Amino acid sequence: MTVDAALTRRALLVAGGATAAAVAVAGQASAAAPLFVHGVASGDPLPDGVLLWTRVTPTAQATPGSGVGPATSVTWQVATDPGFASVVRSGEFLTGPERDHTVKVDVRGLQPATTYWYRFGVNGQWSGTGRTLTAPADDAAVALLRLGVVSCSNWEAGYFAPYRLLAQRGDLQAVVHLGDYLYEYASGGFTAGGTVVRQAQPTHEIVSLADYRIRHAQYKTDPDAQALHAAVPWIITWDDHEVANDMWAGGAENHDPATEGSFAARVAAARQAYAEWMPVRLAFDQDSGDGHIYRRVRFGKLAELSMLDLRSYRSQQASGAAVDDPSRTITGDDQMSWLKQGLAASGAQWKIVGNPDMIARVDVGTLPAWLLGPVGKLLGIPSNGYAINTDQWDGYNADRDELVNHLRANNVRDTVFITGDIHTSWANELTTLSTLNSPTAVEFVVPSITSDNVNDFVGVPPGLVGPIAASIVRAANPHVKWAELDGHGYGVLEVRPDSCRMDWYHVRERKDPNTTATKVKSFKVNKGVSRLVAG
Repeated sequence: MTVDAALTRRALLVAGGATAAAVAVAGQASAAAPLFVHGVASGDPLPDGVLLWTRVTPTAQATPGSGVGPATSVTWQVATDPGFASVVRSGEFLTGPERDHTVKVDVRGLQPATTYWYRFGVNGQWSGTGRTLTAPADDAAVALLRLGVVSCSNWEAGYFAPYRLLAQRGDLQAVVHLGDYLYEYASGGFTAGGTVVRQAQPTHEIVSLADYRIRHAQYKTDPDAQALHAAVPWIITWDDHEVANDMWAGGAENHDPATEGSFAARVAAARQAYAEWMPVRLAFDQDSGDGHIYRRVRFGKLAELSMLDLRSYRSQQASGAAVDDPSRTITGDDQMSWLKQGLAASGAQWKIVGNPDMIARVDVGTLPAWLLGPVGKLLGIPSNGYAINTDQWDGYNADRDELVNHLRANNVRDTVFITGDIHTSWANELTTLSTLNSPTAVEFVVPSITSDNVNDFVGVPPGLVGPIAASIVRAANPHVKWAELDGHGYGVLEVRPDSCRMDWYHVRERKDPNTTATKVKSFKVNKGVSRLVAG
């Protein structure tokens, strides 16, 4: 059973608008019918299936978050050709206001490692066409896997050009989004260095189910997001801003119970809207009612991707000696057991971990005071200057030690963490205090799509402050092989049997919807070792 089957909460009667946009597939524009203004998407590919998504607007009044509009039967088709001459799967899906008129179909019976095209229809009006790919068979020998890797897409801070540039490549098997797909702030709450590039809807901070639905709907009108969703399947997880900043299991920095009500109710609203609006399978536990998002996606014998949830089960952030307390957790016990067992038992060559928050240690105690503030905003450092990244794995040392010790005890090699959250680019070797000279895994951290980073916080052009900060961070952290703290953009992970490489691309200007990108760095790790090599 999926979380979709449990979506029974009533929608609040709050109206929200949406603008039409074009869906670009493989570089060609396909005009979306007025019924399908939020595009199409696919996700979580399996060898025999894939999840398909859209949203229908059956009447002018049935806007996202409105809670009104008729029940509507939506046709879906999957074909082996973009003209739909050879339809191999089809069906009907009944949607309505109880699920904000979203459609999610878990299509099975497909062939592995195959490209398909899909679309949705109502009364003869068809959506734009989406393209998707199934995963290879679990025992297939795969020579190459190429994934786009992104995180931190803040509507008000710029345009989602990295999505457009990834969609135009035509060589990706999937896109991995590592969290902060949207932001919960009121308009002006988190901008581009103080500038609102384009205003978020609703303009107030989102708290209710209707609020989250409206914000999700706005993000789905972005033409670059629509292009990438329609071009390849996505594999996604959430971080904190899908609910509220610096979220933990029982609250968040950006939640005030006195004025915003129950945090549990806010989480339930945010999670329901996420389940409705995102092309993701949420495994539903009948006993606990937990629609957990941590899961695995396999790509033959070459790679297995474990996607983590580092917000729903974590202990509250702490500092000082508390960061070593073994009773505190960032993963929760069940997820940690699932992760350790899966990594040790995996038959894939490469064990890739979709990791929303940075796992590498970062000591920034040597930073001068003028840099500690802006870097601290990114890394979650308390204002008193503790050299601890308490919102990342650095605030949960016992969990990191447990995981690293497990990998070493079970001789688990070829583990690669791909990470988002901190809006900057890093290449790290994973060590602990007891393994300083013997890294256990590697970590590739991708920059933000648009969210502020060091030069944005300081208010200076790129290239002035970031390189100084990066050199100081690297001097204090020899396991950090590269850090770039100014650029916005994306990563492309290329996995081969003998190596795993990340290429970092930075855009010229996040406030320009037509901006271009440049490859700024590449690092790889070879099979059987946990040392990074540039180039």
